[in-house]
Amino acid sequence: MPVLFRLFGAATLALAASAATAGPPVARVEPVTDTHFGEKVVDRYRWMENDKDPDWLPFLKNQNAYTRSVLDALPQRAELLARVQQLSGDVTAVSRIERAGGKTFYQQRPAGSNNFKLFVQDQGKTRLLVDPTTLDSATSHYSLDWWSASPDGSKLAYGLSKDGSEDSVLHIMDVASGAILPERIANTQSASPSWLADSTGFFYNQLTGKVNTPERFLDARARFHRIGDDPSRDRVIMARGQDRAVKYDKIQMPFVFTTPHSRHALLMLGDVRQEYRILVAPLQDVLKGRARWTAVADFADEVTGAELQGDELYLLSNRGHPRGRIVKVSAQSPSVRNAREVVAESGLVLQSMARARDGLYLRAMDGGVGRVLRLEANGKLTRIALPFDGTVPALATDPEAPGALMLLSGWLTPTAVWSIDAGGRVADTGLTPKPAIDTSPYTTERRFAVARDGTKIPYSLVYKKGLKKDGRNPAFISAYGSYGAAAYTPAFVGRSLALIDQGAIVGFANVRGGGEYGRDWHRAGQLENKPNTWRDLIAVVEDMHKQGYSAPAHTAIGGRSAGGIPTGMALAERPDLFAAVVSGVGWHNPLRYVAEQNSFAEEPEWGAIRDQAGFRALKSIDSYQAVKDGGKYPAVLLTTGVTDPRVAPFHPAKMAARLQAASASGKPVLLRVDFDAGHGMGSTRAQQDQEAADTYAFILAQTRP
Repeated sequence: MPVLFRLFGAATLALAASAATAGPPVARVEPVTDTHFGEKVVDRYRWMENDKDPDWLPFLKNQNAYTRSVLDALPQRAELLARVQQLSGDVTAVSRIERAGGKTFYQQRPAGSNNFKLFVQDQGKTRLLVDPTTLDSATSHYSLDWWSASPDGSKLAYGLSKDGSEDSVLHIMDVASGAILPERIANTQSASPSWLADSTGFFYNQLTGKVNTPERFLDARARFHRIGDDPSRDRVIMARGQDRAVKYDKIQMPFVFTTPHSRHALLMLGDVRQEYRILVAPLQDVLKGRARWTAVADFADEVTGAELQGDELYLLSNRGHPRGRIVKVSAQSPSVRNAREVVAESGLVLQSMARARDGLYLRAMDGGVGRVLRLEANGKLTRIALPFDGTVPALATDPEAPGALMLLSGWLTPTAVWSIDAGGRVADTGLTPKPAIDTSPYTTERRFAVARDGTKIPYSLVYKKGLKKDGRNPAFISAYGSYGAAAYTPAFVGRSLALIDQGAIVGFANVRGGGEYGRDWHRAGQLENKPNTWRDLIAVVEDMHKQGYSAPAHTAIGGRSAGGIPTGMALAERPDLFAAVVSGVGWHNPLRYVAEQNSFAEEPEWGAIRDQAGFRALKSIDSYQAVKDGGKYPAVLLTTGVTDPRVAPFHPAKMAARLQAASASGKPVLLRVDFDAGHGMGSTRAQQDQEAADTYAFILAQTRP
C-alpha cells in the first residue's frame, strides 16, 4: 500500500484498503512462440484472443473493478465529471449533413441528449426523423451508424446498431409520413447507399463474413435494392469472382455510385487506402446485370474521389501531385491517362469534392486548417472566404440547387452548420444553437517542433490565458498519424476544458502518417516509415519541455485507435519523457492482426505478415512486444469496449497484462472496460463523459506538481 500512496499522494487517501492490497488481477501466462523468417516471437497472453476462454470475461471484469477502485477514489474525479457533464450537455453537437430535394438532413445530438438523432428541415420547419434512444434499455443502447437521403428527399436509408458494435441493420423510411418500411437488411456496416435518380432504389454494400472473425470484412459484395422488394432477392451487382473481367483481392470492397445527372454508374473498389480502383458502365446495363465495366483508374493512379456530371467524370488525382489536383475525362473514354487538368496542384491539400448546380465545391486543407473552393462551369476557381480558421469536416451539396452546406469548427468554437450561397457568402444557418460556454479565458497556439531528420512537425496547444512557462504545467498531448487522415485539426475541445480549467495544457501533434500535408506526409509515416510517427510525437514533447510549457514529470501523452501505435511506441522508446500515458481503444499488438475482425484489410497501411518486409514493419510498431521486463514505465491507462469491431479488446488487455508484469517503476497500469460499448463511434454522451472524467482525473493525479 505505501507504493500506491507514493503514486497518487493525497489523492489516494480514500482508496479502499482491500483493493489497494490486492492490486490488479494477475493474468494467466501461457506462452505461444511464432517463428517469422527465422525470428522467434513469444506471445505470453495469446489466450486473450479467444473471447470464449473461461478466463477472458472474468479477467476483464476484475481488471475493470480494480481500475474503478482506483479512479473512483481520486478526489477530483467527481468534480471533473460534473464539469464534463455540464460542458457536453450544453453543446448541441452536429456530425453530418445532406441536401436533397430542397430539404436539409442533419445528424445532431441536441443539448442534453444522450445520443445523436436525425432531423430534417423542410420549408423552414424541422422534424425529428430517427431517434435511436427510444430503443434503449436499462442495460444497452442503440446508435445511428450512417444514413443517406434519396435525391428527391422522399426516402431515407439508415443503419442502426446495438452497444456501439457498428453491426448495422439497414432500415428505410418514408420521409413525409415518418413510416418505417418493412425491409430490413443485415450486415450493412459499410452500406454506403447510392440512390437512383428517381428514388425508387439504391445500390449498397453488404458484408458476408461472420461477425467477430478475421473474415468479417473480406469478400463483401455490392447489391441493388428496389423499394418494396424482398431484400433476400436483391441482385448482386459485384462480388469477387463474379465477373471474370474484373479481378480484385478479397480485402477490397465493391461500391456502386450513381448521380441524378448521369446515365453512367461507377464501380469503386476500396480498402484501407484512400485511393480507389474505379470502373464505369452504363447504368441501365448495371441494373440489368449485364454491365461491361471499363477501367478508369487503378490504385497506382492514386485517385481518391470521383464525381459524375452527365458524360463528364471529375477525378481527384494524387499521382505525381501529392497534394491533389482535379482532372476531367469523358465517361465514354474514361482512362485517367487521357484526363485534362481543370484544377492544378497548389499549396492546399484537396480532400473531397461535391457537385452543386453552380459548380464543383472542393474541400481542402492548408496544413490542417480548412479551406473551401468552387470550380465554376467556365473554369473559374474561387476561394470561399470562411469566417475563421478552423476545420471543415463535411461539405454537402445538391446537384439540383446552387450553393453548399458545410460543417465548420475551431478549437474554441463548437461545430456548426454554415451555408454558402451562389455568391460565395457564408452564413450560420442557426441549426446548431451556440452553447452558454464562455471560452474567453482560453487561448490557442500553433507551434512547430523539429524532428530528428529536420522535418517541421506542427502542433497546437490550448490553455488558459496567463499561463506561466515555468515547466510545471500538467500537459496532455495526443497524436494519431495513420491512413493519411488529418485527425487532429481544429475541433471544439469541449470536454477538455474541464482539464484545462485545472491549469493543464491540452495539445495535439500533427505527426507524419496523417494527411495534413498530403500524400507525402502520409507515406512518411506509413509501413517501414512508421517510426517517424512516434518520433515526431517525441519531438513535439521535447520542444514543449524546451520552451518551458511542461516537463517530463508533468506530461501525459495519448492517442485513440491507431493512435495507440505512436502512444505505445513512444512509451516503449522514451518512458523517461512522460509521467502518464493514456491509450483509448488502442492498437498495441499489430503482429496479431490476423486474429481480429478488422484484419487483412489493414495490410496496405501496415504491411502483410506473410512478407518479410511486412513482418519487419509490423514488428517495429508492436508496442506489446516492445515492453521489456524491469522497464521503468510511466503510469498507464488503457481503455477498451467489449463490442469493438475495429480494435479487438485483446490489444489493450494484452498490453495491460504485459506492463503490469514487466514494469519496475511502481506506477499504476489500469485497464478500463466498457461492456456495452465498442470503438466509440456509437458511445452515448454519458459513456463519453465518464471516460473523459476518468482520463482527466488519472492525468492530474500523475502530472500535477
